[in-house]
Amino acid sequence: MSANNTYLAVFLGSKSNPRALAWNAMPEAERGTKAQEGIAAWKAWAEKHQAAIVAMGGPLGKTKKVTQRGVEDASNEMGAYMVVRADSHEAAAKLFENHPHFTIFPGESVEIMPVLPIPGG
Repeated sequence: MSANNTYLAVFLGSKSNPRALAWNAMPEAERGTKAQEGIAAWKAWAEKHQAAIVAMGGPLGKTKKVTQRGVEDASNEMGAYMVVRADSHEAAAKLFENHPHFTIFPGESVEIMPVLPIPGG
């Protein structure tokens, strides 16, 4: 069980997947129209699920990775995040079925994981 039934949702998509390549190949005006459609659908999704949303999160920018060697640029497939509350892990996952991230935008998936209590906390 997660801490307070809280779940982190991470929106994933690689820049090299065929849907992303097709999206980027669209004429700018067509892509802009499709993006506006996607934003409207995302807002409608958020309104429908507002009771479950703990933190709306948002888009993620460029990544820096810190290791024992220091700080360096890194790349990953994370595009956005959100925090939700649900009765179960399965229920949290079901919130994202048919999400605009991959039904309109070229995102590939949304990964949902429980936020666990800190051990010994």
